[in-house]
Amino acid sequence: MSLDIVVVGCGGHGREIADIVRAINAAAPGTPPWRLVGFVDDDPSETNRKRLRSFGAPHLGPVSVLGEVSPTTHVVLGIGDPRIRQLVDRRVRPFGLPSPLLVHPDATVGPDLVSAEGLVVFAGARITTNVTAGRHVHVNQNATVAHDCDLGDFVSVHPMGTVSGDCALETGALVGAGAVVLPGLRIGAGATVGAGACVVRDVPPHTVVKGVPAR
Repeated sequence: MSLDIVVVGCGGHGREIADIVRAINAAAPGTPPWRLVGFVDDDPSETNRKRLRSFGAPHLGPVSVLGEVSPTTHVVLGIGDPRIRQLVDRRVRPFGLPSPLLVHPDATVGPDLVSAEGLVVFAGARITTNVTAGRHVHVNQNATVAHDCDLGDFVSVHPMGTVSGDCALETGALVGAGAVVLPGLRIGAGATVGAGACVVRDVPPHTVVKGVPAR
């Protein structure tokens, strides 16, 4: 029997995650594991409403609608910005709905991955060995997380980002598109590594670094 799943967020990131759900269903033998019920969003733009109609999945209403769904319905946070994802989680979590582990069929994940709820691994991403991931971590298209890394809650690694071995990314850290974090480094809570940057030293919490080397 397929399990119901709802995506929180009608923007592009949410629709990309819904595509992962569809890809998982297409690759599964027999009964698809998921039934995409639709999206919730407090105030989607008219553009995103139109895109949802083209996508073929309904806007169910605001986040409060989650109080009316079956308690077995799964919820995935389709929010790209880690800070906003944390804020949305505070509103969604009281409903007590489970969040799934979603791995695109074209991604590679090590068999010893240890993950909390809500991990999303996009197409082409690579997570190797002895990696831990907290709640609602997003590893985007063609990103790499190497051996022995620890990803805190709400971490995002954007497309083509590379996190080398033995790194720690604290809660809400973001590695921008095409950025590289060299081995053994720590990215502090809420810190942002700009797109294309090369990080050669630890990044303090709640700071933004960019460039090569990143400063």
